[in-house]
Amino acid sequence: MTIPHLSAADGTTLPAIGLGTYQLNGSAGVDAIGHAIRAGYRLLDSAVNYENEGAVGRAARDAGDVRDELIVTSKLPGRHHGHDAALAAIEESVFRTGLDRIDLYLIHWPNPKADRYVQAWRALIEARERGLVRHIGLANFLPEHIDRLVAETGVAPVVNQIEVHPYFPQQEALDYHREQGILVQGWSPLGHGNDLRQHPVIAEIAAAHGVSTAQTILAWHVARQVIPLPKAASPQRQIENLDVFDVTLTTDQVEAITALGRPDGRLSDQDPAVYEEF
Repeated sequence: MTIPHLSAADGTTLPAIGLGTYQLNGSAGVDAIGHAIRAGYRLLDSAVNYENEGAVGRAARDAGDVRDELIVTSKLPGRHHGHDAALAAIEESVFRTGLDRIDLYLIHWPNPKADRYVQAWRALIEARERGLVRHIGLANFLPEHIDRLVAETGVAPVVNQIEVHPYFPQQEALDYHREQGILVQGWSPLGHGNDLRQHPVIAEIAAAHGVSTAQTILAWHVARQVIPLPKAASPQRQIENLDVFDVTLTTDQVEAITALGRPDGRLSDQDPAVYEEF
């Protein structure tokens, strides 16, 4: 299966869909991630705090000839935001994966009250210069955080991974990132523990296209140029989630799903302006 790619301002390209690997751990995680690679996934999302960099790395190493096509991702936790601590953490991430480098490394949260994310960003820049990582980006950063990083370092991220789903569509954020040439990845793209996949608006659109409600939501992300990162352990669900690029929603259908957005639409009230994670 051929997956389209999206391009950042600096020419970096990323697959238009990826695999979320949270809770895919140990041997079972290696098996699930390995199947996803064989099914066609090339973007694998992980993090230090997921405690599965080893499983992701093992699956990538076992991928053989397609290793160079993979974008293995990890993320720096808040407890390592100091410059030297961040560099050591990145080195440990590379060691845990067993790979010669990590393809995409992100700062997991800005933690603005701690106010060390600029130090962390300088460490990511240095790690890229040293060849520890190929590309660098962010997760859960607000525009004001990104503007500060660019102003103080002159280096923009290639991607920002943020919460995006129909109950929290983030249109203003998408507009900002598009203007800046920063790609957007969406975490929890199908919602988590809510009723999104049973919503009558989505069910009606799914029926019109003869696809599942999950595929409909993922097609909505694709139409908005958001890179969704659905987590799936079962081979059937992995394949279903990939099979969305022939689902072409109309403008009205995209707008109808976007209109489901709510002021309190965040899944866990994790506002990056105040939320901190270590």
